Amino acid sequence: MQAVSRSNFDLSSSPYMPPSQSNNQLPQQFSFTVEAKGLRLDQFLALQFPAISLTRLRTAIKQGDARLNGRTTFSGWIVQVGDQITIQLDPDAPTSAMPEKIPLEVLFEDEDLLIVNKPVGLLSHPSHKEKSGTLMNAIAYHLLHSPKRPTSVPRPILLHRLDRDTSGVIALAKTERANRIVSKAFRERRVKKHYLALVHGVVMEETGTIDAPIGHNPQTWPRWGVYETGDASQTNFTVKQRFAQHTLMELEPLTGRTHQLRIHCTHIGHPIVGDQVYKGEEKTGLQSIPGFRLKHQLLHAHLLAFRHPSTGEEMRFIAPMPTAMVEAIQQLSHG
Repeated sequence: MQAVSRSNFDLSSSPYMPPSQSNNQLPQQFSFTVEAKGLRLDQFLALQFPAISLTRLRTAIKQGDARLNGRTTFSGWIVQVGDQITIQLDPDAPTSAMPEKIPLEVLFEDEDLLIVNKPVGLLSHPSHKEKSGTLMNAIAYHLLHSPKRPTSVPRPILLHRLDRDTSGVIALAKTERANRIVSKAFRERRVKKHYLALVHGVVMEETGTIDAPIGHNPQTWPRWGVYETGDASQTNFTVKQRFAQHTLMELEPLTGRTHQLRIHCTHIGHPIVGDQVYKGEEKTGLQSIPGFRLKHQLLHAHLLAFRHPSTGEEMRFIAPMPTAMVEAIQQLSHG
């Protein structure tokens, strides 16, 4: 098993000339069977194609390139278990992410993969509202000056995403083959993901599993939460360190629901420190950390492990915690 630590790259300031045309590949047809209810059609497709903008997917749906059970439909249609979805598109068409010189911490890079440590506050991919200042803009700049730029795809493909205010390991494929193999490993839950979370309160159990279904209710805020009619969701946890009124936990999601870790921590009465959405019912009783005014949750994707798509070797990518999280833990340790 190979453990990978971070490495630093010197980014030059050379100008970038964007490509003037696409790779001229014909659209491909993709087919999916829905396994969990409650998502809009565009949201479902966004999960299947994390590197493609919602705007582009919605355009495909509107133009009839996406079909639900053989029929055209609209982006907001709620999919059901067993639905058959097909879509025609070119997943390797040039991205709208223009190169920008944004600091980027590269943990690992070879001809197949690019693994980075995403900082807090950075959107993973440009959206219809935000076209710049994202992780993909930073990666486009990095690859412009890297001797290991992709050769079989016009830009790297995000294999998964992290919330804007969640930091940590994020993986990209640099070849079609790597994308196909690692994406399949994600779908089949053969990728190990461990997160570190600083939560409110003292968690008494050393280890355990949070088993609570997560669903969506458009009539409430937050819209996602624990509902009996939701989809099965499980998270393993291990206590790493206890403080007077807080706990550092390691979380391992066994399923991949929206905001799963944040929702599950709040569900057991231990919301994540700094979470502005899933604060739980006892909002006024949460103990702050002296000297810290946080506007983001202290949740960090610490470890990602899967087999290398070319060598088959088990790879472990570990991202160091962000400064704010380290300082918060140090403050609690000395408190």
